[in-house]
Amino acid sequence: MMTHADRVPEKPALEGLEAKWETRWESDGTYRFARENATRETIYSIDTPPPTASGSLHIGHVFSYTHTDVIARFQRMRGKNVFYPMGWDDNGLPTERRVQNYYGVRCDPSLGYTENFVPPFEGGDGKSSKAADQLPISRRNFIELCETLTKEDEKQFEALWRTLGLSVDWNQTYRTIGQEALFTSQLAFLGNVERGEAYQAMAPTLWDVTFRTAVAQAELEDKDMPAAYHRVSFLKPDGSTIEIETTRPELLPACVALVAHPEDERYKHLFGTTVTTPVFGVEVPVLAHHLAQKDKGSGIAMICTFGDVTDVVWWRELDLPNRAIMGFDGRIIAEVPDAITSEFGRAAYAQLAGKTVFSAKQAVVELLTASGDLIGDPKPIVHAVKFFEKGDKPLEIVSTRQWYIRNGARDEKLRARLLEHGTELAWHPEFMKVRYENWVNGLTGDWLVSRQRFFGVPLPVWYPLDADANPVFDQPILATRDLLPVDPSSDTAPGYTENQRGQVDGFIGEVDVMDTWATSSLTPQLAGGWERDPELFNLVFPYSLRPQGQDIIRTWLFSTLLRAEQQHGTSPWQHAALSGFIVDPDRKKMSKSKGNVVTPADMLELHGSDAVRYWAASSRLGTDAAFDPKNPTQIKIGRRLAIKILNASKFVSMSQGSSTAPITEPVDQSMLAGLTAVVAQATTAFENYDHARALESTESFFWTFCDDYLELVKERAYGEPGPEQASAVAALRTALATLLRLFAPFVPFATEEAWSWSNDGSVHTAPWPVAADLLGSDEVATGNIALLDLASRALTGIRRAKTDAKASQKSEVVSAVICGAPAEIALLTLAAADLKAVGRIHELTFVDGSELAVTDIVFATVLES
Repeated sequence: MMTHADRVPEKPALEGLEAKWETRWESDGTYRFARENATRETIYSIDTPPPTASGSLHIGHVFSYTHTDVIARFQRMRGKNVFYPMGWDDNGLPTERRVQNYYGVRCDPSLGYTENFVPPFEGGDGKSSKAADQLPISRRNFIELCETLTKEDEKQFEALWRTLGLSVDWNQTYRTIGQEALFTSQLAFLGNVERGEAYQAMAPTLWDVTFRTAVAQAELEDKDMPAAYHRVSFLKPDGSTIEIETTRPELLPACVALVAHPEDERYKHLFGTTVTTPVFGVEVPVLAHHLAQKDKGSGIAMICTFGDVTDVVWWRELDLPNRAIMGFDGRIIAEVPDAITSEFGRAAYAQLAGKTVFSAKQAVVELLTASGDLIGDPKPIVHAVKFFEKGDKPLEIVSTRQWYIRNGARDEKLRARLLEHGTELAWHPEFMKVRYENWVNGLTGDWLVSRQRFFGVPLPVWYPLDADANPVFDQPILATRDLLPVDPSSDTAPGYTENQRGQVDGFIGEVDVMDTWATSSLTPQLAGGWERDPELFNLVFPYSLRPQGQDIIRTWLFSTLLRAEQQHGTSPWQHAALSGFIVDPDRKKMSKSKGNVVTPADMLELHGSDAVRYWAASSRLGTDAAFDPKNPTQIKIGRRLAIKILNASKFVSMSQGSSTAPITEPVDQSMLAGLTAVVAQATTAFENYDHARALESTESFFWTFCDDYLELVKERAYGEPGPEQASAVAALRTALATLLRLFAPFVPFATEEAWSWSNDGSVHTAPWPVAADLLGSDEVATGNIALLDLASRALTGIRRAKTDAKASQKSEVVSAVICGAPAEIALLTLAAADLKAVGRIHELTFVDGSELAVTDIVFATVLES
């Protein structure tokens, strides 16, 4: 480690290091993936989470992406050729909402394209924006605005990632909506169809009435909402009544059966009989099913199509008719169900048609009250209601034709394979595996992948039209590979001409797009060039690592593993690293929806990237971290550490001597022996994906190195040339070179700056320190680790004695006595020269204090003028 004195600044500082070194890393290609002569064994590939490019990053992104980056940096220093791309998840609902708010527009597919369209405004926050106030534009115009805004957002995201110091290869960036993503997503979907893994069906669908789109099981969240139980009587054939309790009386016209538990003695005699619904006069059967709860309400429930997901299970397993009355807009449809035949029933239904759920509920309660079928007053309750995770209104269940991908919910063989992959995968931390297993075992339906949105990957399908111009859905026309990517809403179906679109015996294009997870689940294929660059894909797949947040195990991790199993018959990665949540000072998870997120730009500017990275890296995988922006204690500690690295490096770099000189002094050997143990601890921790432990070990030793060892040897290191001085300089430089490399994954800017003062290459491509190489000689290998600690304690005693004597620490000491246990005194005499020099002691005497415990040392220092 040669020192270039002219490179060492007079006053080292953190300010400006991010811009300086990010520019240098880019120009030097420091983090470039070296594909030439690469082999699968030499590569460490990372399936990086693509952040949603619709708005701003928050502190949680910095937290989890730092975890990934420290792993990438460690593997690179271990000699791996790191494939570390960055993706942008830029399709889907979040982008659409941002575009609507930013430009003041909304998509209307019925409108024609406008050339050179200029939106009403740019930069709106959308907080008071209503659909009625937004300008309707064509789908093509809307998508163009989505493309424009996401590209601008991605530039801002990349700038922040660069400031944070992510060691990404920016030549490997991918998007989830570009031409390559369209090709990959559509090709994979066609493979699903051809293998029978994707299918289309008319079925009950969870539906968000605000966004007018289907919602998958993985996108649900429960919210506690106020409701009320209404006790309603049904008429039995003998004229008596049976009472049920429901929170959704507005669905009474959609009732298709009553259901009770098979072992419920109160209702066994009714199974196989019928009852008549109040108000609407429809005869429905009384049936048995094990999901009915004896202790809930009256123990018997009405099945409606569809009130909740349990209704769907009953409907499917009991083979009941579909009597859906809920429209896509969340209002009761105008068409009266065929089962309602009585004049009074049809008249009652007419009072509901067109009403919202809330208004329809009020109307039915009034009708039940008037007919005498409402028993008592409604009983207020609070219960969990399912919402779309991005929605504001409860979900409804409507019947729609959608595309699904089989996910193991109804295929035990596939479920077993997915569970097997989960077992083979190395989870960090291990306890996260059970969350995956619980999700797989709890699946109740196949993956709904079609969405009624605009900015997404089009489903590559058309449908023939029959003699009445009706779509023949069970004979879909699939795109061929050579046509991909396609947009069936504007591209012509193979075998047809465009003038046959919408005509008798012609065709119609699918207008739905894929669920955003149907594209994001293919990030290994997107980044690795599957079917576009086979050589690259074979080098990086299966990937070494999938890093991500714990909250998307059920979505991103599961769906990616599912697609890899279907397409390749294997798991897409070897390891999964799961970061915890960021919580606010009240221990509440930070999220945009809760309004308690913190954007990282100000924190990075105020404290520096190394300080923020230190805070993030201090938390272990799977562990939640509290963050208080008003008092970011850990970030301040990180900044202090980064500054200390610079200052300590300057002290060492300015000493005169060689790092290759023999290390002969016992204190120097003791320090390096301790550092050797730290290298082993940090390496093992990193290998076990415990980066926080690696940082903790390194940092603990570093402060001992600075506060104790540097103080002990500074007089010798800067003293007269000789074997003792050369030993100190060599030990200092060896230790510094080791510590800078140990810290490099965590605080890349400060370590790179300090490294550059004595080296021409980058610390981030320097080899990770190895304990065997560090030892260097038998003398160092046998260095007594305890000596440095004893000498540090002795130095503390000397300083305390001077303080007690009200003398300056620079005061000369004629004589001093150190008293201690025999074994420790014997060891401590090896540091006598350094203790005398730093304490300015002329005569130092060691006295055997045999009566003391071995672990005790008493310093009786005598000062003489």
